[in-house]
Amino acid sequence: MKDYYDILGVPRSAGQDEIKKSFRALARDTHPDANPGDPAAEARFREIAEAYEVLGDTERRARYDRGESFGADDLFSQFGGLDDILQQFFGATFGGFGFGGSRSGPRRGPDVTLKLPLTLEEAAFGTSREIGFIAPTRCERCTGSGAEPGHAPKACPTCGGRGKIQVARATILGSMMTIRDCTECAGSGHLIEHPCSECAGVGRIQSERSLNVEVPKGVEDGTRLRLAGRGGSGERGAPPGDVYVQIAVAPDDRFQRDDDDLHHRVEIGLGEATFGTAVDVPLLDGGMEHVELPAAIQPETVIRLPKLGVPRLQRRGRGDLYVHVAVVVPDDLTQEQEDALRRFADLRGEQPAERRRGLFRR
Repeated sequence: MKDYYDILGVPRSAGQDEIKKSFRALARDTHPDANPGDPAAEARFREIAEAYEVLGDTERRARYDRGESFGADDLFSQFGGLDDILQQFFGATFGGFGFGGSRSGPRRGPDVTLKLPLTLEEAAFGTSREIGFIAPTRCERCTGSGAEPGHAPKACPTCGGRGKIQVARATILGSMMTIRDCTECAGSGHLIEHPCSECAGVGRIQSERSLNVEVPKGVEDGTRLRLAGRGGSGERGAPPGDVYVQIAVAPDDRFQRDDDDLHHRVEIGLGEATFGTAVDVPLLDGGMEHVELPAAIQPETVIRLPKLGVPRLQRRGRGDLYVHVAVVVPDDLTQEQEDALRRFADLRGEQPAERRRGLFRR
């Protein structure tokens, strides 16, 4: 995992002001426009921006400190792109280096987050589910162009259909040429003179959609599955968003899950604990496992049944099943049972409390 503190040259105890100050200085020195002819400048600049995206946000920094890793593509796509950082610090959008455009152009489709309830068995062994949702969808009447059938979008005369224009700006790095979205066409490169009657020129409409979700074996409660490009359709020419499926595993009366292991509780009586017994333990696959309990077994003894737990996510093998033995002390003795137990205690040299009225059922 990358050391973002080392990349920004700050200690782990650094405050937000120190992190921001360090990023500003490093960005000014390493920006490709300030290092012409250096092929490594762009990669270094991106790495610095990635470090700031994580450490400059309190929540993401806390997750990073706990050991969570972040991908640069996910960071910049989810939080608005590298251009937003440059806008914040330098008041300009730097183009020509593959950092993306500003938000005023055709926007990427929205992400969709869905909740998928599963049983413990479905989460353990995987399943396939059809799930529905409502999201922007490409307009069929105009096939997403935004123009009424029989007409076509016209190339924007201001930007020549490129959607971008070059502007000379004075920045803290000196005078440089930046690339910005064309304000005439909002970065699309086209003008719609005859808008589609179905979508009003947007190129997409809200509609019900469905997709098949393949849930891999071994997922846990809270696991988030990403289905890239399956979300809402983007504006004209822009890519679609993603679908995020949040797994919600229902509680199971038989088992408690701990990572890939399962825990099951069995109750036995005093006599069974003393002389030994056998119990049937349910299995997640179905059926029962016959387990022999030895004589003189003690309360809270744990018996391990290997490889009967949950299949490991994206790995081979399974966890284990642990059987927790609970010895139940009776609270509903008959008079005959109480007398027998007191005789047993006397033979053992034990000194139980005197009989109390109403303690046991007569």
